[in-house]
Amino acid sequence: MVCNKQLFQTVLNTCNRFHGLTSLRYSSSANSTISPALVKRNELFTQEQRRQKEAIGRVEKIEVRYLGLPQDVTLAMNSYLSTPYNCAQHLSEGHCKRSALALVDGNVPWDMHRPLTETCTLQLLNFTVADPHLVNKAFWRTCSFMLGAALQNCFTDEAQLELHSFPTPNIKSGSFVYDIVLRAQAWQPSKAELRALSAEMVKLAARDLKLERLDVNSELALEMFADSRCKREQLPSIAQQNQGRVTLYRMGTHIDISRGPMVASSRFVGKCTVAAAHKIANEGDNNALYRIQGVGLPAGFTLHHIAYGTLEERARKMNPARLPNEPFEESLQHIA
Repeated sequence: MVCNKQLFQTVLNTCNRFHGLTSLRYSSSANSTISPALVKRNELFTQEQRRQKEAIGRVEKIEVRYLGLPQDVTLAMNSYLSTPYNCAQHLSEGHCKRSALALVDGNVPWDMHRPLTETCTLQLLNFTVADPHLVNKAFWRTCSFMLGAALQNCFTDEAQLELHSFPTPNIKSGSFVYDIVLRAQAWQPSKAELRALSAEMVKLAARDLKLERLDVNSELALEMFADSRCKREQLPSIAQQNQGRVTLYRMGTHIDISRGPMVASSRFVGKCTVAAAHKIANEGDNNALYRIQGVGLPAGFTLHHIAYGTLEERARKMNPARLPNEPFEESLQHIA
């Protein structure tokens, strides 16, 4: 499913013509220049990723007991290097394409591109497993993460967009969420603007971007997000509750904080709609906090347009998940 660039530009032109808004722009994620802060963040991510691999030293062999179709099999893999995706490569191309999430030792959800550390059992999960709860939750979390990327791609610098955070996914709520700060006290997006954001989500999905996980110390995380007031304020609490570590994910050039896990690639996101934006609170004289909400289906899943319209309507209602301006709890519920 590929975004039509001409149609997307027409949507944005319509926004500006009838609503006088210039905060949204057309952005080709593959070709657009990224900010110096984002360049630095990616450089630090890549350097730390490389440093951790080089620090492994002597490679230890582990046994990974794969449980599933076509048959159970034991694989000899490399500790701290081999991932569930590497295991899938030993099985078949179909396993690589279908597997969205892994399950280690029967009860630990595990990212497909996260290295395995010790001998274990492994199950590969897709969206048709008997109990899809874990993979659906990872899918919802990934959609929120991608929504943050889409928002960052679609707003001009003049909008002074700040990504705040996204709450723990709750499929029963009817929408995935990202909370942002904008330099606008009364932004009410038009249907055309919401379609533009939806189109950016589809475009990201079509690029088949891998979701990379990296655990870093709090000092490096603060350096990576030195340009983000919202993230800097959150990081000390997150690190304190996680033994001084912070879990980051990268998709393309977009990097954000999340406990994970997430699905293996952006391509697992199919039909997708950014459905609503609700103002949550004022942030000083000029800024305001907004909750952006959306709904989506895994790639390959189809739904009658009337049924999908019902999901869209539900996704427009204010999501009741914890608000960013509410007191922090003792757990990491404020960051998914």
